[in-house]
Amino acid sequence: MSVLVVPDMQIMQEANRLLMERFSPAKLVRLWAIWQSGGGDYLAWREEAFADATVDQLYEEIAAYQVSELISTSA
Repeated sequence: MSVLVVPDMQIMQEANRLLMERFSPAKLVRLWAIWQSGGGDYLAWREEAFADATVDQLYEEIAAYQVSELISTSA
């Protein structure tokens, strides 16, 4: 089993581009400040978000998404 690993910088650039399209500048700056402060409990969120998912299920979802992205970008 293998999945395509996208570089962190590419993920950050894509996320920032999407956020800039959707958020006002003031909202975006506030969001970046919240992220920088390290607020929230990532581990608690992760447990809640993926509580019912197995590793195999997550792998299948990732693999299917990557295939659909390859198809949509090559079309």
